[in-house]
Amino acid sequence: MIAAFTQDIQDRNNKRYLAFLLFFSFLLFLTGMIFSASLTRSAKTMLLSHDEKIASALLAKGVSRQVIASALTEKESTEEGAALLAKAGLTSAQKEEFLPQLSRFHSHARFLSLLFTLLLSLMLVGRSCFFLYQRERLYEQACSVMERYRNNDYSSHLPQTSEGGIYRLFSSIDNLATMLQAQKETAQSSKRFLKNTVSHISHQLKTPLTALSLYQEIMENEPDRPAVIKEYAAKTGTALRRMEDLLLSLLKITRLDAGSISFEKVNCRLPDLISHALSELTTRAQREEKELLVEGNADASLICDPAWTSEALANLIKNALDHTHASGVIRILWETSPAALRITVTDNGDGISPEDLPHIFKRFYRSSQSQDRQGAGLGLSLAKSIIEGQDGILSVRSVPHVETAFTVLFPL
Repeated sequence: MIAAFTQDIQDRNNKRYLAFLLFFSFLLFLTGMIFSASLTRSAKTMLLSHDEKIASALLAKGVSRQVIASALTEKESTEEGAALLAKAGLTSAQKEEFLPQLSRFHSHARFLSLLFTLLLSLMLVGRSCFFLYQRERLYEQACSVMERYRNNDYSSHLPQTSEGGIYRLFSSIDNLATMLQAQKETAQSSKRFLKNTVSHISHQLKTPLTALSLYQEIMENEPDRPAVIKEYAAKTGTALRRMEDLLLSLLKITRLDAGSISFEKVNCRLPDLISHALSELTTRAQREEKELLVEGNADASLICDPAWTSEALANLIKNALDHTHASGVIRILWETSPAALRITVTDNGDGISPEDLPHIFKRFYRSSQSQDRQGAGLGLSLAKSIIEGQDGILSVRSVPHVETAFTVLFPL
């Protein structure tokens, strides 16, 4: 409770109002002292005036000065004196209007009391009204900003120019609004991504499905020609494998995005990883008359998930094969340092144009040089997701028609 109070007085307006209350308390104390002193002086003047009148009357009657002085300074009262005053009508029951000096004293005291009370009350009410006015303006400003939040306008922010409970509340509301804005933007981004993904999948599936329909029609119309049946059956198999590869890649990317894949941490030898990545590509390279060169320290190792990492490297090598002409060379090189392990896949093919370079890791992206080649544009995106999911870094540099190099960096 004390801590909360200490934080609340950090609010500039609260601090000022508290300072005013302290000043007001001091002023109230000072006023009380002045009022008390004023009443004392008035009482003193009234008593001295009364004694002067008594002394004057007694002197006029011939009473000696010694007797008068002794009577005025007498500290004890007697019953005879009280009885004498009672016969004169001077008792505690006597009304004030019959005691002029007391009446004047009472009027003076009442005037001072009303004056000080009015002034102090006006000061307290005025400062309190000003404090409440400032608070009301602050609340109106906050309500206006929160109304904008309700209408999905997050361009304004709640005031956070001071410290204290109200500003901590405003800060929490602002943080909540920021989270809502981020969630809304994420939801919109997800909708756009889903729409684009469905569109890309439809486009990617449209071509093989159309081809399958055509192949099936040709085989139905040529039942007596085994050579034609065999040819289009092979084409049908190719189209089906293309669809299978597309769906498998999409499934893998979806699992990576959803975080449902837990990468293993296994100490793997680099030559084994590269060999596994090349296992299904060596025959293709020979068929297409392309050379695969592997260089690196045979004792190098990496802690990673062997299956997923091999697939990422295979996608990089496959991309190099796709963009390299006959007699081209694809070089797979790895080297280690105390800080990191670097794997580089280099080819001397067509290269990547500068305008395509920032986009090649996007899903379904096909550069202008890839339009005549098969593929869904998922291999590089999948490789990047796999490598970054294991705290690695995938980068690329390219000189068109000279060299393209993909570099995988794993910190050690």
